Amino acid sequence: MFTRRQFGFTGVGAAIVGFVNGSARASEKFEISKSDADWQRILSKEQFHVLRKQGTEPPRSSPLDKTYDPGTYHCAGCDLALFSSETKFDSGTGWPSFYEPLNNAVETSTDYHLIMARTEVHCRRCGGHLGHVFEDGPKPTGLRYCMNGVSLKFAPKSGNM
Repeated sequence: MFTRRQFGFTGVGAAIVGFVNGSARASEKFEISKSDADWQRILSKEQFHVLRKQGTEPPRSSPLDKTYDPGTYHCAGCDLALFSSETKFDSGTGWPSFYEPLNNAVETSTDYHLIMARTEVHCRRCGGHLGHVFEDGPKPTGLRYCMNGVSLKFAPKSGNM
C-alpha cells in the first residue's frame, strides 16, 4: 500500500521520466528536419500542436475518422504514405484507426506524457507525432494504431474522387 508521500514521489518520478523521454525524442535526427518556426509556417495551428508538440485532437473531430474510401493516408507534415485504407477499421474511439502501417512508414517510442507508459507512433521521415498504438485491435495483427486525423492527409485511389 502506498502512502500519499510515496504516491507523490512515484508520480514526480514518472513525470521526470516523461519529460526526459519527450526531450530526447525532440533531439532525434530525421530525414526531414525543420525549426519550429518553419513547421509553423507550413502547418495549421492544430497540425503543429499535434505533429510537433505531441498534442491530441478531440475525439470525433476529424472527418477522416469516418472516411472509408479506397486510398492512402499520408503524413500531414511531410506527405510520406503511412497507412492504406485497406487496414482501416472503425474502433469506436473517435479517431482514425488502422491495424497495420505501410512498410517503413512509422516508428514508435515510449511515451510517458500521461504518467503511464504508452507506445507513441511517429512518422519515420519527419518525426511528426501521429498517435499511439494499442494491443486491442482486430486480426490479423491485434494492433490498433489510433491516429490523430489532423496529422494525416487522405489521398484517394485514382478514379475515386
